[in-house]
Amino acid sequence: MIDNTEKLGAHEIAAWLRRHPKFLQQFPDLALSMVVPREEGPAASLASYQLEVLRDKNRELTRRLHELFGNAQENERLAVRTHQLTLALLKQDNAADTVRAMAAALAEDFNGDLVRIVLFKPIAGLDDLDWLQTIAQGDTRLSPFRDCLADGEPLCGRLQPEKNALLYGMRAEEVLSSALLPLDGTALVAVGSRDPNRFYPGMGTLFLRMMGDAFAASLRRFDRAP
Repeated sequence: MIDNTEKLGAHEIAAWLRRHPKFLQQFPDLALSMVVPREEGPAASLASYQLEVLRDKNRELTRRLHELFGNAQENERLAVRTHQLTLALLKQDNAADTVRAMAAALAEDFNGDLVRIVLFKPIAGLDDLDWLQTIAQGDTRLSPFRDCLADGEPLCGRLQPEKNALLYGMRAEEVLSSALLPLDGTALVAVGSRDPNRFYPGMGTLFLRMMGDAFAASLRRFDRAP
């Protein structure tokens, strides 16, 4: 006896596929798993389709690998610079030189246009510097920063106008994106850019946080000095 069940089912499937020729576009993984003969005709077009799907996957994998490699290189560079900054801060003999070293490192490493530091306590030897302000943390001028100081997390992106105005003064309108380090009890540290896409919400802030922690810890050494 010949079992026609499978043959009948295959005919029905084939008929359905003829009515839905774009079915494999919705399920490309199915095309990859099908076995087709290596010959001329309609079967050859399906084999070509399988090959094109494989090529697309290969291109996507290659793109992702390049992206991962680029991210790894950038992370390595930032890790090295963060380590170098920490060492540079620890080598300073006084608080004023520590602040100068921090400002210089930020200007060099972040490709920003403006570096700004707002200290919450005065430090001798830091007079008449256009990138530095000293404002007590309880001062009402710092009210726009109250939430971010309490949160302690770096901010990246376009800051609110009142934040920009305090940090950058007369040059506030030039700054279209910023990286802001709120260091509660110590300072506000900002790097501003004329490029609106230089700093953006969602970008990684791990190394920024590490730099901020190193800066705050370095300054606390001199608070304890006799």
